[in-house]
Amino acid sequence: MTPAGRHYGLDWLRIAAFAMLIPYHIALAFSPWHWIVSTGHAYPALVVPMAALTPWRLGLLFAVSGYASAMLFARAGGWLAFARDRSRRLLVPLAFGMVAIVPLEMWVRVRESSYLDGYLHFWLFDAWAVGTRWGVEFPSWEHLWFLVYLWAYTMIVAGVTASRPALAWLDRVAAWLSPGMRLLWVPMTTTAAARLALLFLIPERQGLFRDWAGHSQFLTLFVLGFLIARHPALWRSLHRCWPLAALLALLAGGVAMSVEVTYPGTAIPPHAVMAASRAARSVMAWGMVVTLFHLADAHANRDHRWRRTLGQAVLPAYLVHHPAIVLATWFTLPLALAPPVQAAAILTATIAACAATVALARLVSTFGILVGVAPRPVRQGGSRPAIC
Repeated sequence: MTPAGRHYGLDWLRIAAFAMLIPYHIALAFSPWHWIVSTGHAYPALVVPMAALTPWRLGLLFAVSGYASAMLFARAGGWLAFARDRSRRLLVPLAFGMVAIVPLEMWVRVRESSYLDGYLHFWLFDAWAVGTRWGVEFPSWEHLWFLVYLWAYTMIVAGVTASRPALAWLDRVAAWLSPGMRLLWVPMTTTAAARLALLFLIPERQGLFRDWAGHSQFLTLFVLGFLIARHPALWRSLHRCWPLAALLALLAGGVAMSVEVTYPGTAIPPHAVMAASRAARSVMAWGMVVTLFHLADAHANRDHRWRRTLGQAVLPAYLVHHPAIVLATWFTLPLALAPPVQAAAILTATIAACAATVALARLVSTFGILVGVAPRPVRQGGSRPAIC
């Protein structure tokens, strides 16, 4: 870690985690799983690598975001300034995305469900509907749900930091987690137990006020990332735990992947198998976070001239990558391209859309504010933690 508290390894981990979203979402269009739009080519061979990524890719992002939030809190000068700063950084891109980016994806959704009008008519008259129309639920955050969850978790942590007794209790929890292997087994058992307790009681549905299974995992990982940033003793514990964490992640991943292969697509496994799969996902998620945090600290905690540029590109690229993939997939369907050619075309179009958005954000400051890359002063020891 740098003297200013910046951890370059976690910056690289955050950049890599977001970059991974592009091939993952492109693969969804070619996989047997149901997605927004399908290429018509379903490759069962994609199930295993995608099932290996699914349990931990989002949890990693929340853990890294929790770490970055702790760095921002330390520099904000108080919980209220911290809450204001995070709200500005997250809610402005969210609002812009809901108005200018998400409708593109929603238009493809309704076109897939017999909607006949063009995009301009849809944006002017139909994109702001409430309820279910053309088989699609309005309004929808689509992929921007991550920003919504992240803002909510940040406000929860801001509320905790506003109370000295609550923050002191959280610090005592961190101190209790530090000795031995507690940092490994306590989060694993807690998240697995929470997920199993909710599994057959509450439907697993995305949404800020209904995704209790998701919150039981993501909020926990966010708070753990926050605590690791505040307590160096947790770093020492993490380095001590990582070999066993990697082994448990590997074993749990084998369980999750075998269930996906045995019960493909919409097939519903027996309750016991479903419970084993959900528990394995929780174990794998924390095991991979511990392992990757260790690797980032041990082998990637160094700066590079591209780090700040790539770090600033993450949020705007995240905003546009998902609709870009959906649109590129949908518009290439009539061309009947060979699958490798279509995948290459989708990837090229997506990278071009991300690059153009980042370039425009760097060129036009007002647009940069809307997509979260407004220029910020660079402090001695490194730039400030990135938005997410």
